[in-house]
Amino acid sequence: MRTRTIRTGTPHPGAWWVWALGLGTAASRTTNPLLLTLLVVVAGYVVATHRTDAPWSRSYTAFVKLALAVLLLRVAFAVVLGSPVPGSHTIVTLPELPLPHWAQGVRIGGRVTAEGLVFAVYDGLKLAALLVCVGAANALANPARLLKSLPAALYEVGVAVVVAMTFAPHLVADVQRLRAARRLRGRPDRGLRGLAQVVLPVLEGALERSVALAAAMDARGYGRSAEVAPAVRRTTAALTLGGLLGVCAGTYGVLTAEGGGYGLPVLFAGLAAALAGLWLGGRRSPRTRYRPDAWGPRAWLVSASGVTVAALLVVAAAYEPSALHPGVVPLTAPTLPLWPMAAILLGLLPAFAVPAPLKGARTAPPPPTPEEPE
Repeated sequence: MRTRTIRTGTPHPGAWWVWALGLGTAASRTTNPLLLTLLVVVAGYVVATHRTDAPWSRSYTAFVKLALAVLLLRVAFAVVLGSPVPGSHTIVTLPELPLPHWAQGVRIGGRVTAEGLVFAVYDGLKLAALLVCVGAANALANPARLLKSLPAALYEVGVAVVVAMTFAPHLVADVQRLRAARRLRGRPDRGLRGLAQVVLPVLEGALERSVALAAAMDARGYGRSAEVAPAVRRTTAALTLGGLLGVCAGTYGVLTAEGGGYGLPVLFAGLAAALAGLWLGGRRSPRTRYRPDAWGPRAWLVSASGVTVAALLVVAAAYEPSALHPGVVPLTAPTLPLWPMAAILLGLLPAFAVPAPLKGARTAPPPPTPEEPE
């Protein structure tokens, strides 16, 4: 049965990453649980309406479970190891383990306060929201299309990143497939026994996939580069390294109050040097692209949605910090600020501006054959 192609109308995969990183940046600027929950809901709604049946799309559930585990672990650390936030509302007093004198400042057990627990929930929820945003990018962006769109100088690094990014989704898909097969055979798929009998086939499949990938990369000439003059190589390395250092220094200046004067000029200079280095480095890796992805209007709309959410939350954190960072001492209920809430809702724009993909369809067209002309 022939599947349909959905290449037309889908935004550039990099746009989904810009959108998700924008939401993640917004999540890093607040500890308000209402705003963080709204960010998670926005990311989850877009993923629910626009992810496909591809293996990498199934990794979103794993990221959500990881986010919940991180939240619970943060609360558990606050209960067992204590919290730096002083509190007067004691919930329970655990037996405290005596420690030697060189471990002063560290305690195990003791008094658990409501203020410390609330602070731990706020802190863990921020990290959980960041993980959900990264999971949304993994579920929406096709890693193969993203690799094709990288500059030639970053192709080898991009292959390593894409292989690392697709390992987890394939691993989750293998575990689900093996558990379903064991259930059909009437064998247990839960508990330590079921886990032990699933791990070995999963590792065997991962090893076979790695060998096949290495053979395919070698057959396609991966790692081969063109001859470039030594002066060009040295100039490329200097521009790239200097540009990255400039980007780091400029970013630090933008984020701190002391570097407001030099932050933006150094950041722009570093970006220009890094882009020039990437352009020169691309001469070592001549490649052709089959049906390259264009950054069309929908890609601009998706990326602008995430960037706008991040920019508005950064401004809100500067002008209205109390609403984005509710206090825990004294313990007060968080409020939902209106215009930061409206800014986060702009992240829903891709759900309505981008057409939903067809289930069971390919995300990239197959090469034309004589029997099936393009």
